[in-house]
Amino acid sequence: MCVGMPGQLVEIFVEEHAAIVDVAGVRRRVNIGLLLDDEGIAVGDWVLIHVGFAMAKIDEAEARDTLAAIEELAAVYGDDFAELDEFAELLESD
Repeated sequence: MCVGMPGQLVEIFVEEHAAIVDVAGVRRRVNIGLLLDDEGIAVGDWVLIHVGFAMAKIDEAEARDTLAAIEELAAVYGDDFAELDEFAELLESD
């Protein structure tokens, strides 16, 4: 399964094929090389990010819908993730 996160372009470094994106309030540097030739991206655009690469340009509505779905999943499965973190900490302490 592939999980892509929507992020909004904040700063672009064309020469480096890189950009700073805001993903739910967290800023990260990603590779935009896949989009430079075809997409015509600009600061403020939304992109779908997977493993550090901007894979596609998406519209704002799609980005917001995806973020809402991810937040909903986090709310439903949040306790499960917390239990996994606790289990991992127990394993590390042994």
